[in-house]
Amino acid sequence: MKVVFNLALGVMTAIGGFVDIGNIVTSGITGARFGMTLAWAVLLGTVIMVLYGEMAGRVAAVGHRAVFDVVRERLGVRFALVNLLASTVLSLLTLAAEIGGVALVLQLFTGVNYVIWVPLAGAAVWLAIWRLPFPVLETVFGLLGLALLVFAAALVLLPTDWSLLWHEMTHPAVPSGEAWPTWLFYAISLLGACIVPYQVVFFSSGGREEGWSVADMRRARANTLIGFPLGGVLSLAIMAAMVPVLRPDSVDVKHLGQVALPVAQAFGVLGLILTFIGFAACTFAAGAESALSLGYSVSQYFGWSWGKWRRPADAPRFHLVCLAGTIAATAFMLTTIDPITVTIVSVVLGAAAIPLTYLPLLVVANDREYMGRYVNKRWQNGLAMLALLVMVVVSVVTLPLIFATKAGQ
Repeated sequence: MKVVFNLALGVMTAIGGFVDIGNIVTSGITGARFGMTLAWAVLLGTVIMVLYGEMAGRVAAVGHRAVFDVVRERLGVRFALVNLLASTVLSLLTLAAEIGGVALVLQLFTGVNYVIWVPLAGAAVWLAIWRLPFPVLETVFGLLGLALLVFAAALVLLPTDWSLLWHEMTHPAVPSGEAWPTWLFYAISLLGACIVPYQVVFFSSGGREEGWSVADMRRARANTLIGFPLGGVLSLAIMAAMVPVLRPDSVDVKHLGQVALPVAQAFGVLGLILTFIGFAACTFAAGAESALSLGYSVSQYFGWSWGKWRRPADAPRFHLVCLAGTIAATAFMLTTIDPITVTIVSVVLGAAAIPLTYLPLLVVANDREYMGRYVNKRWQNGLAMLALLVMVVVSVVTLPLIFATKAGQ
């Protein structure tokens, strides 16, 4: 049991960071529209996240540094400020999307318009950050989010053409009637949903909060090697479940409730309840993560005292940033802007900003002064450089694709 709890940070990072509202929505949209032809984007994003997540955990355990400490030092104060501003905007957009996601789940449960639930969702996220101990936050929401495994179970009962799923996964191609730019736009959306920077900020800072040291290296690696691939499996399961139910009728997924339809068809009301529990856990955990990541990044940049475990009196500016961010994100969602639109925009713009966070992390992971014998191996650097090249290409083409496809229309 102790081993299970030791892996809770990785599971929560997977549930709240990897499988958040962005991943749920993009996996649902792409599965219904393109089948499994974009599964490669999830697999690639998972590999990149494992690679850089392991580095973030290793830097936290060995170098005793969180990601934004590294960013400020390696990029310089002025250039890191650009990264901070980009990270802050993206974290706020993500937080707004997650609060909207929680509200949408409550609407699905109750039938009451999601806007009514937005203030309550925002308040609940803040109270969880402020009052719930880290182990409780990690374990409860991480384990509840595993209810999304119901999508994998649904594939067994649905009229699934396994050979078609495998063929599309192994022979990706643009489906007939679809355009290359739109297909690539959603590929970038999936990548952005998988490797958003706030995940490594939360993971490394959470490791520092839990006091990781060299003795905890195995724990840090196990969290990475189990948590992120688990997130990838859940994402692929959601995508695959769309194919036998929504794709034949060319359903254009516009609402979170539509993503739950395959499970409802397979398991009825019980399946819907499990799905909504999983959605609620994922979006709520991601809201808490993004709010904490906002506080972590700002506080680490300015050198303030930070930490969820610190009382507000001991880290007032950290807690103030988390509170202000939650209030701002809640107010943004009260404008009645569509949470799904906010989600798509946040994951795509997040893809454009990724290299700014991941490059300094790679530099420090190769610094013997910090890392000693735990510096990157040659094979790790080779894979990391290829991944960084992919991220740079994604960063360059993101904005042109947004305009060329009208954000995937």
